[in-house]
Amino acid sequence: MALMIRSSAIHAAGCYTTSSIRKGSRVAEYTGHLMTKEEADKRYENSPVTYLFGLGDGSMVIDGHSLTMFINHSCAANCETEEIDGHVYVTAIRNIKAGEEITYDYCLYDGGDEEANCNCGTKHCRKTMYSATEVKSRKKKARLAGKKPAKKSKGTTNRKGQRLK
Repeated sequence: MALMIRSSAIHAAGCYTTSSIRKGSRVAEYTGHLMTKEEADKRYENSPVTYLFGLGDGSMVIDGHSLTMFINHSCAANCETEEIDGHVYVTAIRNIKAGEEITYDYCLYDGGDEEANCNCGTKHCRKTMYSATEVKSRKKKARLAGKKPAKKSKGTTNRKGQRLK
């Protein structure tokens, strides 16, 4: 199987296959310098773009400056990632036709207040690269932060608004 980088409608450049790929096949390995999350946060503090891939509990990351950095996110991806013994593999979750862009769901979970808008344009697009779990968590936090403090009551009322003693 051969992969190539070319323009992508999803985001600038993307990774494409030049031959068909069978479901279950390993497409690529996400490789790069291994570092702690703290090191990565310090290194990329002022950088708008990173290619970090969290391992295990997220305390270690791969700084992925390799071919795999061009694999774009999609909410309807044709691949997924799997971590095996500290290695991250991109694996086809369906048959992929020659010429098709390789994608996986980034399932982002750690971006502070930053937005991570999705441009995949698929029918069921979440409009974000954050995982469904992270989206729910952020909505809950926003809802809780947006609640107005309860006004001090001048007495208790029932459901009809009648004052109780």
